Amino acid sequence: MRKVLLVTGSRGEYGYIRPILKLLRGDAELEPHVIATNMHLLPEFGSSVREFQKDEIPVHESILMSLAGYTPESMAKSLGVLLMSLVDAFAREKPAWVLLAGDRGEQLMGAVAASYMNIPVAHIQAGELSGNIDGMARHAITKFVHLHFASNRDAAERLRRMGEEEFRIHTVGAPQLDGLTEPLAMSRQEVVAKYGVNHGAPFVLVLQHPVVEEMHLAGQQMQATLQAVVELDYNAVVIYPNNDAGSVPVQRAIENLRSPRIHVERTVSRDLFASLMASADAIVGNSSAGILEAPSFRLPAVNIGRRQEGRLQGANVINCGHDKEIIKEAMRKAVSSGFRRALAESANPYGDGRSSARIIEILKKTPVDDRLLVKRMTY
Repeated sequence: MRKVLLVTGSRGEYGYIRPILKLLRGDAELEPHVIATNMHLLPEFGSSVREFQKDEIPVHESILMSLAGYTPESMAKSLGVLLMSLVDAFAREKPAWVLLAGDRGEQLMGAVAASYMNIPVAHIQAGELSGNIDGMARHAITKFVHLHFASNRDAAERLRRMGEEEFRIHTVGAPQLDGLTEPLAMSRQEVVAKYGVNHGAPFVLVLQHPVVEEMHLAGQQMQATLQAVVELDYNAVVIYPNNDAGSVPVQRAIENLRSPRIHVERTVSRDLFASLMASADAIVGNSSAGILEAPSFRLPAVNIGRRQEGRLQGANVINCGHDKEIIKEAMRKAVSSGFRRALAESANPYGDGRSSARIIEILKKTPVDDRLLVKRMTY
């Protein structure tokens, strides 16, 4: 048995690795070990580590790292705490592989620790673009890891242009789509009943995170989005943001919201999130879910601001700025019957729902030798 160690600090990353962890149950060759950290362990963000327990996926280590304040300084110091802790954890666990997913700082610390310890590292969602510090982290991760799992040809080509050797690049799709092929946990009727949705108005899912470089604007940006929903008198489920710098004013904007048609969740399970996307008329905000998962449901996505800037987009995405009236116009378009009809034959550019099996097979077949561990740039 070879140990595959996965580091995860947010509910979004859990969506990436959950299908892989489920497939690895009882596998004869690879044994998954999970390190949960950051938001998974924070009650104010819903203690999403409980999702592992509900899915009967063991968490082998829990690492507290997040300093209070949610400022650039606290983010940087928190990542330093995590880096030191991961070195100790990797030394204890002695994994055959470290498997990372996405573009957050926790993944970058995992890549730094493992590569300096000469442990092979593989990276899910490699080569994509993001519009803020996460994009910088993603491409820094590229230089530290040994295998790249790209979700599409656009990302794979970017990895080649970054000087990565061809044998390291595998176009496998996005594994978070794999779980979306499973039966929904709740029907639209059940979702409507749970949230008391009024049948006379559209139902939208709102998920908006702070952009670190615009943290001083994060609160008013969230207010503009929420005011647009309220003034349109739409039904909505609003989910709390991540804990990046600027999170506190976003949370305050949500807490100050008063509307009988809007329901707030600190976190939701992956199963409920899929049911919400299947039931909603649109997803609104700046979450990658609007870009990655929503196309699988042919769900219109109002993508606000720069957070997903440059990322490959499907036909479901409507881009707009942080202006209340512009957001309202984009939302009206998103929920219109004409726009929904136009998506009837659209495809998800991020995969076919069978990525996890490809990733596992590549990890099994890839020799861990000097060719893998000693990186050479092609430029």
